[in-house]
Amino acid sequence: MRHGDKIKNLSRTKSHRDALLSNLTIALITNKRIVTTVAKAKALRVYAEPLFTKAKQNTTHQRRIVFSHLQDKAAITELFSTIAEKIAGRPGGYTRIIKLGARLGDNAEMAMIELVDFNEIYGKGKGEVKDTAKKTRRSRSKQTTTDETVEPTTEENKAE
Repeated sequence: MRHGDKIKNLSRTKSHRDALLSNLTIALITNKRIVTTVAKAKALRVYAEPLFTKAKQNTTHQRRIVFSHLQDKAAITELFSTIAEKIAGRPGGYTRIIKLGARLGDNAEMAMIELVDFNEIYGKGKGEVKDTAKKTRRSRSKQTTTDETVEPTTEENKAE
């Protein structure tokens, strides 16, 4: 039974897994997008997103905590400068995992993990700032429209 065993081991020892996830996080910070296996991408999201949350507060204490995980000064500088200002208004969900299919050599499921705010295709655009206002998911009441703008439906066409 695996009661209480919630960590994805990735068939590695603790030290090997920590080094792997640290190196993947550094690569994600510097390149904004990496291609890896689906299992590693899911484990990386759990590892990296709390570090991105810590980067929102640019204090010496938070820098030291993140540096204890990553051990790369260039990545820390990039994280606390460019990435932190882009994710400042986002409450979470800093990464996106897109499945790519199977790798040719060993048929492993591959995925691309990327930072959400650095993709111009899915995002709002480069120079725009996102609204931080809370939006509802409920439908709005029907808006009143004039008869001139409404196209007749097929049922109305049959009646005429």
